[in-house]
Amino acid sequence: MKKARETTPKERLQIVRDCLEHNRNYGAMALKYQCSYQQVRHWVMKYEKMGSAGLEDRRGRRAGSQPSRTPEEEMRVKIAELERRNRDLQMENDLLKKVRELERGNRYL
Repeated sequence: MKKARETTPKERLQIVRDCLEHNRNYGAMALKYQCSYQQVRHWVMKYEKMGSAGLEDRRGRRAGSQPSRTPEEEMRVKIAELERRNRDLQMENDLLKKVRELERGNRYL
C-alpha cells in the first residue's frame, strides 16, 4: 500500500480530468500520478457529484461555518440545524413532563 502524498486541489482536478479522458482508468492514473487507486476513484466520484468544489479539503471544518457550495448543501445544513433544534426542544419538553409528573406524585405523600 502506498503512502498518501499531499495534493493540491489543482492537482486533483488535473488527475480527475485525465482519468475521465482515459475512460476511468483509475489504476493507470494512480501509477502515473503516484497516488492510490482508491484515492483517484474517490476524487472522480466527488468531482462528478459536486464539481471541482468537491475536490477541496474540508477536513476539520463544520459545514455550517463555511459558505455552502450548492443550494442542496445549503438545504442539508439548514435541515441538520432544524433537526438539532427539534431534538433539543423535545428533550426539554420531556424533562418538563417528568418534572410535572414528579410534582404531581409528591402532592399525595
